[in-house]
Amino acid sequence: MLGTMWRKDIANNKLITAILFIFIMISSLLVASSASMLLELFRSVDDWFEKAAVPHFVQMHAGEIDQREIEAFANGSKLVKDQQTVEMISIEPAHVYFGASGESEAGSVMEMSIVKQNKAFDFLLDLTNNRLDVLPGEIAVPIYFKQQQGLEIGDTMRIAKGSFSMTFTIADFVRDAQMNPSIVSSKRIVVSDSDWETLKGYFAEKEYLIEFLLHDGERTSEFEQLYQSSGLPHQGPAITSAQFRLLNALTDGVAAVVILLASLLLIAIAFLCLRFTMLAAMEEDFYEIGVMKAIGMAGEHIRRLYLMKYRMIALLASLAGYVLSLFTERAFIANRSLYMGTAEKNALSYTVPLLGAVCIFLLVMMFCRFVLRRFKRISAVEALRSGSIPSKGGMSGLLKLHRSRVIPVHLFVGMQDVFVRIRTFGLLGLVFTLCFFLIIVPANFLNTMKSPDFITYMGAGRSDIQIDMRQTSDAAQRYNDMLAYIQNDSDVEKYSPLVTSSYKLRSEDGVYENVSVQTGDFSLFPLAYLSGAAPAQNDEMALSYLHAKERGKQLGDTLTLLAAGKERELKITGIYQDVTNGGKTAKALLPYEAQSVLWYMVSLNVKPGVAIGEKTAEYAAAFHPAKVTLMEDYLSQTLSSTISQLQKITVLTSTAALVIAILITALFFNMLIVKDASDIVIMRSLGFSLKQIRLQYIIRSLVVLLAGMVLGTAAAGTLGQGAVSVLMSFMGAARVAFVVNPLVAYIWIPLALIVVVIITTLFSSLAVTGAGKGAGAAKSF
Repeated sequence: MLGTMWRKDIANNKLITAILFIFIMISSLLVASSASMLLELFRSVDDWFEKAAVPHFVQMHAGEIDQREIEAFANGSKLVKDQQTVEMISIEPAHVYFGASGESEAGSVMEMSIVKQNKAFDFLLDLTNNRLDVLPGEIAVPIYFKQQQGLEIGDTMRIAKGSFSMTFTIADFVRDAQMNPSIVSSKRIVVSDSDWETLKGYFAEKEYLIEFLLHDGERTSEFEQLYQSSGLPHQGPAITSAQFRLLNALTDGVAAVVILLASLLLIAIAFLCLRFTMLAAMEEDFYEIGVMKAIGMAGEHIRRLYLMKYRMIALLASLAGYVLSLFTERAFIANRSLYMGTAEKNALSYTVPLLGAVCIFLLVMMFCRFVLRRFKRISAVEALRSGSIPSKGGMSGLLKLHRSRVIPVHLFVGMQDVFVRIRTFGLLGLVFTLCFFLIIVPANFLNTMKSPDFITYMGAGRSDIQIDMRQTSDAAQRYNDMLAYIQNDSDVEKYSPLVTSSYKLRSEDGVYENVSVQTGDFSLFPLAYLSGAAPAQNDEMALSYLHAKERGKQLGDTLTLLAAGKERELKITGIYQDVTNGGKTAKALLPYEAQSVLWYMVSLNVKPGVAIGEKTAEYAAAFHPAKVTLMEDYLSQTLSSTISQLQKITVLTSTAALVIAILITALFFNMLIVKDASDIVIMRSLGFSLKQIRLQYIIRSLVVLLAGMVLGTAAAGTLGQGAVSVLMSFMGAARVAFVVNPLVAYIWIPLALIVVVIITTLFSSLAVTGAGKGAGAAKSF
């Protein structure tokens, strides 16, 4: 009997059942997909890192080294399992040509290095995660260039310098666990041992990766302190395997977390929809509930009648979402599959997303039980007497019909009804708020990452051009010549010389550690500090967010630094955001010695009207071999993968939100019109036309939608911005301020929602004629 009742109920409420099913299914789909993405991301990274034998600690160094000294240190440490030093030949992008286009990579912000396959560990892998074996005349290029240049196996790459030219055939693409992500601006290109020796004779600039494999990866921090206090080469950043993992998981991790947040919003919308339909069903069946109670049927038994229907819908929808997730995940793993491959599926690959779908089912059932507690408060006498749930009133006193002076009566009635039934329309308004939030937050986040202002989250002030010069034997003289050239350039509006050097910082236990500190004038291209301000005196220092967090330092605390052979006690005056160099950097006004310099840098702005592209080309020729970067290109090239993923997510969430707005509007007004059938008859008898009545429903939807968009905008600027800040804090940016595109956020997105809601309400209001006739027939009978 229960099954028969349930099937009849489904048949009589096809639209409501279908919409509920879709909402729960999409929620289950997204939760299962995001859970699967996060699981498979970590499994893929683990599998890839194991095959690549990623080192636990890497010290980058520009300058000469004594390998025997390094080996003696490694042999004397019980922590070290193996050590190798990778020699890299630095190649300027201007000397690299892909394909037959004849154009060099002079505009690339990537630092290219030619290497050969490693022997002990840190293996460079191909697209099947096997060790690369490159033959003479062949070359393997990073996946980044495959994406950027559209390269394929069999294409050519030419390296040319002066009269020297050497052409290679691209035999494979490199998966490099250290330098794979686009956000890492260094890239390793693999050639055969013999070709590497040939290139070494023409390109003198070298850089080293001093790599260590430890017996216990959990003791990497201990080993890092030991190395930094050893006096071994350290002219460059030091990176650990944990940082390699974070950088590689960043792009797909952001995508998975954003999808998870979107799924939570969809769950909230599904629950609101579920509550509305359940209460509407209870109101429609109020008299029948009274009859069942009057004949002695227990409230728990009546509740079970309703729960059976929603249990079946939730079960089937959750399973459908899980099954779909097994196929739709492929749309989001293309980037991960290309850059790191995919681990073989195991039991967890199917169990974890299934658990996500089961959680959705259980949450729906718990919510249903919570809503159906109302059965306990229903009186059989009241239900039989009134036949409907008593109204709890609204805000009818707020607007009065006689106050309408300008607005036509039929429009005023529609507006007034929203306030009279504020509890009913408030539910629709909350759904509209969540829909707008679901669209606007990813759109604002995407616009923020594409904005030139995002450079401030990378530890640098916004400028037109940035010039970087590595430390070499003559770098100091070339740097002074460059500053003189820029100072005499009438096209330059302002410039700021900055030097990054290595200093010794005393830790809490008295051990001196190497730390990279940038010195210079920080007022010309200022950062937005999380707290405090830039150092203004030579006894002050600013730390990046992750650096301060790691050391447990706050504003006003002090650090002891060894500079120019003397200990200096520096007061922390500012904490800023930086997602580069592992997020651990510092700024201070300190004297530096030429031998301790890691690199030189100049940030500058040109005067209005000056062609920035031409000025960049001029500087690239004048300051060769310094790296001259147009900062707009730097952001687009280093964040390309993350931006691409965010674009996909923005399209997905926007489409989902618009579909939800259509479905919930159709559901809401179809049920509302049936409920208002008798009122429609009364309005018809008072002289209101069908057109005027339909327009009332459109006015109701617009009033609620506008209120929802206002609330959604406020929530996006607070809750949404906060959620993104929490996500970015793992990278080193703890407080992200959205850069809003007014045209998109305040015109196109609201306009899209308004159009779909008006059209949906218009089609739903076509049922007004049927509702009026039905009510009229009932009254005459």
